[in-house]
Amino acid sequence: MLINMNQMLTVAKKNHFAVGAYNVSNAELLKASVEQCEADNAPGIIAVHPTELAYAKDDFFAYVLQRIRNSNVPFVLHLDHGDTIENVERAIHDGFSSVMIDGSLEDWEKNVAITKETVTICHRLGVSVEGELGTIGQTGNHIKEHLQNGIYTQPDDAKKFVEETGVDTLAVGIGTAHGIYPSDVTPKIRIDILKEILAVVDVPLVLHGGSSNPDDQIAEAVKTGIAKVNISSDYKHAFFVQARKVLAEDDGWDPNNLFPTAIEAAKKVVHHKNKLFDSVGKASLYAGMKPWRSELI
Repeated sequence: MLINMNQMLTVAKKNHFAVGAYNVSNAELLKASVEQCEADNAPGIIAVHPTELAYAKDDFFAYVLQRIRNSNVPFVLHLDHGDTIENVERAIHDGFSSVMIDGSLEDWEKNVAITKETVTICHRLGVSVEGELGTIGQTGNHIKEHLQNGIYTQPDDAKKFVEETGVDTLAVGIGTAHGIYPSDVTPKIRIDILKEILAVVDVPLVLHGGSSNPDDQIAEAVKTGIAKVNISSDYKHAFFVQARKVLAEDDGWDPNNLFPTAIEAAKKVVHHKNKLFDSVGKASLYAGMKPWRSELI
């Protein structure tokens, strides 16, 4: 069943669990995330970065929509880190039920302006909008500096941002970064800041950079009130480690020989994350919900 992010996270927030958002750019990653969420009876979010959309092409998402609309568990098709109105419009054209507009690297006025414009466009069509405030850095050479000096989301700013833009969900900077952390770096999620934001903001909050963080920190963030956690690197890493292993041990290169065990490796990570987010079995809470824009199907 296809729903939008408002439908998805209203239930998650009320019932104190989080929904995993799994980035996909091909049929194998889609298979791993969708099939494991179905096996877990867990709601899921199919997230697609603009670069992933550009790679997979628009027609691929006609298949994605068909697949998740026919599923027995609820899914959202979500644009991840859209940075232009053009990206947003492309996602809407392709049938996405939710978009993120990320103006977090811009100054306050520009972030508010582009987010507000996105909300105006999307709400006319019933498409949910996620905004971002604070910075969620990239792993790599600058990760230590980011974790020490990253721009954390200020609670008063979060309240003002939600009020001025009308976003449905908000990604907050509380100490995570995208990607896999170097072995000598231990991230620290600022639960104290999260609690302060939750005290003044009513919309569901999103944690980006969910990969490679200690499980206990993620679990605490979910228990405290995070309703959506983005996962990309962790399950893709498992997928491609196994794919390389198959290629190294077997001279066969047919997809049906190469990918099955890689998909299973990715599924194990998705299952672990669903358990960590306490979303296993929670698809039942959406029973009876009307699919998004069902009148147009």
